[in-house]
Amino acid sequence: MPSPQPALLAHDLVRVLGGRRVLDGVSLTASPGHRIGLIGENGAGKSTLLGLLAGTDRPDSGSVERPVDLGHLRQEMPFRTSTTIADVLDDALREARDDLARLEHLTLRLADTPQDSPEHDDLLQEYGHRLEQAQQRESWDADRRAAVVLTGLGLGGLPHERPLGSLSGGQRGRLALAALLVRRPSALLLDEPTNHLDDAAAAFLEEQVRGLPGAVVVASHDRAFLDAVCTDVIDLDPALDGPVRYGGNYSAYLAEKRAERARWERRYAEEQEELAALRRSASVTARRVAPDRGPRDNEKMGYGRRAGRVQNQIARRVRNAARRLDELERTQVGEPPQPLRLRSTSLAAASAREDSDLVSLRNVRVPGRLTVGRLDVPATDRLLVTGDNGAGKSTLLAVLAGHQATEGEVRRRAGLTVALLAQDTVFARPDRTARETYERSLGAERAEATPPGSLGLLREADLDKPVGQLSVGQRRRLALALLVARPPELLLLDEPTNHLSPRLCDELEDALGTGPGAIVVASHDRWLRARWKGRELRLAVDR
Repeated sequence: MPSPQPALLAHDLVRVLGGRRVLDGVSLTASPGHRIGLIGENGAGKSTLLGLLAGTDRPDSGSVERPVDLGHLRQEMPFRTSTTIADVLDDALREARDDLARLEHLTLRLADTPQDSPEHDDLLQEYGHRLEQAQQRESWDADRRAAVVLTGLGLGGLPHERPLGSLSGGQRGRLALAALLVRRPSALLLDEPTNHLDDAAAAFLEEQVRGLPGAVVVASHDRAFLDAVCTDVIDLDPALDGPVRYGGNYSAYLAEKRAERARWERRYAEEQEELAALRRSASVTARRVAPDRGPRDNEKMGYGRRAGRVQNQIARRVRNAARRLDELERTQVGEPPQPLRLRSTSLAAASAREDSDLVSLRNVRVPGRLTVGRLDVPATDRLLVTGDNGAGKSTLLAVLAGHQATEGEVRRRAGLTVALLAQDTVFARPDRTARETYERSLGAERAEATPPGSLGLLREADLDKPVGQLSVGQRRRLALALLVARPPELLLLDEPTNHLSPRLCDELEDALGTGPGAIVVASHDRWLRARWKGRELRLAVDR
């Protein structure tokens, strides 16, 4: 029976970058068959943790035990641009081919070695080890697996003599992923593996990863992938007791987080209610009978005895209330922090006239990029635009925004306010802070009416950083905050969940629901698309 594959272990990892503790005492056990998803806000340390687990980075303290054949999906392939696809596949198949060649060699040696020879036992032991290793790697099936994986990831039609330098970034990323799936290492680390994958390739990857016998640790913003693949989810967002591990997939994680939040809010509310009652009781009870109040006429005969008894009872109540109050004030749970979320009532503004269309397209064409016969966008529309890469999703949003010249007819309502969140977030003055950018863009009055911190898209500490020092995700949040603070009648969002954490994506989708104004979203996000409740327009590639 094959021996179990080794686990991937991390103990008490600490990593300080730029003076900030990105990871503080993180421990992790990834056993064979477990597929762990790492989630959290940008900067929570997902990629940093993968680098420590892989050994490409060293912790400031703590330790990692990893299998010798650990596989790591890197952003760039460790090959020269002149290396061919065939060279990459040969490297991925090398271990499996070595297994088979060594087994064949050992078979011949065993046939030529007498069974009573001491060397025979050594050869037999090595043969057993190699056989077990080959079985775990499925070495006999490696060449066929390579062809299946290339086809499944959309690379089957590429000539194997093609050099890496001639491939697009997305093709190189898929080839790196294919090489790891062909290898079948004992443990696999994946950083955003579904980037550059279409729906079919992402579904293929999910099936392949679920079939791996070893441990898998994956950092991903792809909620559909996390839901389909993970057996556990680790939330790296700051928590009192450090990162929390949740059993189950992304749906199970969401359910537990909602229940956890509800329990926290309920306990906080109950404790605040009890604190108020105790403070009121201690104050009121202490005043009900003053120690120097004289007896009423009907109390004079037994006043001394009765008054003392009453005073003792009240004093005991006051002491008990004060003791409980002191204890509860020391042990009470903190107020649940406001989540990083969209808190505006709606993302788009109400149109003055909701009985007519905001924009209408007739026989619109952008040669080589987009063809639309007819499209009307009503005043309260919720429209999801989907399609393969190159189908013209971003081009359509640019047409609706009035940023793209076209053939055909485009009619817009007079005075229509439109805002577009583009995929590439660029600010003209990267030297200005996020707060300055926000205030200058909106004007003092509107910025004061809707302070940037009130939207929950950027933390207070990030508002005073120069825009050029913000991460891609933080700059995208700033751009979204500007749109939310000044909602247009027509809001256009191009891949809005890119570079956002899964939790913020969930909150953004909630904010895209019913309400005033029209919202048009172009997205490849499978989780968003599966749950979309409005209209959908699927574009075909314009030949």
